[in-house]
Amino acid sequence: MRTILVVDDEKAIRDSLRMILEYEKYEVESAENGDQALSKLDRLAVDAALLDVKMAGMDGLEVLQKIKHRHPTLPVIMISGHGTIETAVEATKLGAFDFLPKPLDRDKVLVTLRNALREAHLAEEVEKLEESVEGKRKILGASSKIKEVLSIIDRVAPTEVRVLITGENGTGKELVARAIHKQSKRANKPFIEVNCAAIPAELIESELFGHEKGSFTGATNQRIGKFERADGGTLFLDEIGDMSLQAQAKVLRALEEGKIERVGGNKLIPVDVRVLAATNKNLESEIEKTHFRADLYHRLRVIPINVVPLRERREDVPVLVKAFVREICEKMGIPVREISDDTMKRLTNHNWPGNVRELRNTLERLIILGNDAVVGDGSDRLEGQEVGSNSDELLSLSLTFQEFKDRAEAAYIKRQLERNGWNVSKTAEALDIQRSHLYTKMKRYGLAKEGEGEEE
Repeated sequence: MRTILVVDDEKAIRDSLRMILEYEKYEVESAENGDQALSKLDRLAVDAALLDVKMAGMDGLEVLQKIKHRHPTLPVIMISGHGTIETAVEATKLGAFDFLPKPLDRDKVLVTLRNALREAHLAEEVEKLEESVEGKRKILGASSKIKEVLSIIDRVAPTEVRVLITGENGTGKELVARAIHKQSKRANKPFIEVNCAAIPAELIESELFGHEKGSFTGATNQRIGKFERADGGTLFLDEIGDMSLQAQAKVLRALEEGKIERVGGNKLIPVDVRVLAATNKNLESEIEKTHFRADLYHRLRVIPINVVPLRERREDVPVLVKAFVREICEKMGIPVREISDDTMKRLTNHNWPGNVRELRNTLERLIILGNDAVVGDGSDRLEGQEVGSNSDELLSLSLTFQEFKDRAEAAYIKRQLERNGWNVSKTAEALDIQRSHLYTKMKRYGLAKEGEGEEE
């Protein structure tokens, strides 16, 4: 039986909600103020809470903050007879599941509560799943250079310092950022990622800081930006070297003041965010070209971490290969393949311009196209920058002409995306097609950067 905590200073409201909930077979606990509520939550196993906004002593928003600090996964539904849009937005920012106005509608209360409990259950399942696949997000390797990166992460993660992560495309900069967040005091708070290269310059400010309704053409509703969504947690600015100078100025201001202003707004909003940034560019060179602000660079680069390319740590290739093969085979529901000694030697000696990401994609291709329990019987070969990727392999499959065309087009587009660091704008320009057309094809073929789509 699910237990619901009802917190309201009006006895009539508490009794009414108790009657509604007990009729639906919920167990009900009640509290008439914030102190009682917090005390019961510390002692009892509660599945959700209904919390009044206006109460004597601590008001509901203050109680909500304390609940989310002590019990971050508990779904809390706010109720109020004096609700305003501003209060609802503030409650949502503080982590409330929903906001219900008084007088309470029985059906609305029950539907909202069921949705909150369902979402909490799904969150638990996702957490269990993430725990089961935690190894897939670990930084793998036994080389001295990887051990040095892991050592720096261990030292900087518990602090609040900003970190600038540099390295070529595909080296695992995002994994470094996630590892820092995972080991930080903010681990239970949001990790929000922004790929600065994938967002058009005219939209980056709205994406980061949000906007007010009517602030520009198409702004039909208020939007909460990534800074606000990351409040209390970590904001990862990936490919920050591609950010416009105007947006850089606003990010610098946010870092200096701890406050942001939505596009079209006139109010400064406090945010508590740890910023991690990453780039594949030489920012010092970009500063000389006046493409990047020197003051922002020094603000971000309190601790630098450089993730070296795979060709400079070849001893890590066998470790990565074994982990990726196991992961890919488990995902496909097939027995784990073995890698022949000859294939492992070729993989280790290859330069991998796309680094770890290219290595994983290549292994996936080898496993899908191969038919043997052992990957590597002399048929896999390095051609240009590819392993086992050539027209003979496609021609040897039993495909219709349309299937052949689709596979060939998907492989070509994926390769171009990898060469451009999954920057959609640059890839569309290289292919001489519209961005929207490229997005359509990516969706059709299920093309996405490794790990993309899992956070939000």
